[in-house]
Amino acid sequence: MLSGTLVLVGAIVWFIASLVLAGLELAVGEFTLLMLAGGALVGGGVALTGAPLWASVLAFAITSIGLLMFLRPFLKRRLLKPQVLDTSFNALVGSTAQVIDSVEEHGGQIRLDGSVWSARSLDPSHTFAEGERVTVISIDGTTAVVWKED
Repeated sequence: MLSGTLVLVGAIVWFIASLVLAGLELAVGEFTLLMLAGGALVGGGVALTGAPLWASVLAFAITSIGLLMFLRPFLKRRLLKPQVLDTSFNALVGSTAQVIDSVEEHGGQIRLDGSVWSARSLDPSHTFAEGERVTVISIDGTTAVVWKED
């Protein structure tokens, strides 16, 4: 009876340590404490089986080292990579523009992103009147190819 209680207490201590480490990870954000929390979970699982303390500590150490060496670098590359800011004209594709001079097969003008652009219709048979809203489908040199906004 006493042995079963000690096993349960040991496992609970490991699980509490895991929760504390995971909670501290929220403040730090480096994934190190999260990897140690994973090791503590494994240590708690081993303790729950009734294994001796040294086996739980060994499981904690091996798991923590493995997570730190293999999972942490992957997570850092995947989640902490800087966002790339696209400043090319292609970033305007999909934007909404307002027609300021009738857009036809060979020309017209739109107000796009605060500046005036030359524009032409995607379909040569369609024209867009002044004041209409259009969507930029592509950028062809210095001309925006537009289509009616849905």
